[in-house]
Amino acid sequence: MEPEFISEPLGEHHDRAAFVCGVESLDRYIKHQATQDIRRHLAAVHVFCETSAIARTATGLVQVAGFYTLSALSIYVRDLPASIAKRMPRYPLPVTLLGRLARDVKYRGHGLGNLLLYDAIEATVRVAEQIASIGLVVDAENDSALRFYERHGFEHLTSAPKRLILRMETMRRLV
Repeated sequence: MEPEFISEPLGEHHDRAAFVCGVESLDRYIKHQATQDIRRHLAAVHVFCETSAIARTATGLVQVAGFYTLSALSIYVRDLPASIAKRMPRYPLPVTLLGRLARDVKYRGHGLGNLLLYDAIEATVRVAEQIASIGLVVDAENDSALRFYERHGFEHLTSAPKRLILRMETMRRLV
């Protein structure tokens, strides 16, 4: 039976210490830096947890199955793919940054990465009604992550080989 997940903001009731995704920088982030970023208003951290009682640890905390972060960012039109840049003004443009996305190794093969990304896309589209954003930008951690984002329609920016963007029009169609 496939686990069911709930998405919520990171809180004190989440067991961050038990999270292991296999990428040291992402593990370190959720365990040691995420709450500081929230307090300083640098990132919104969203976590996915199993809805079942099995997801509770011995301490009564809820296990984190996966997480992602969203922040505001601006990019220059020169960094956009030509197909997007031709329609844009020449000043810095607002985008949403998907700073981190990771799932615990225990949930490999359950489609959790796709669920996390879709939730981030949905949140970005929802917020874009209030705060303008032309797309969702991500810096792929490694080649595997790069392929993951490419499969979901992200396009390469010209400024960095592993920086990609998903257009707002594409996200609205997905949601």
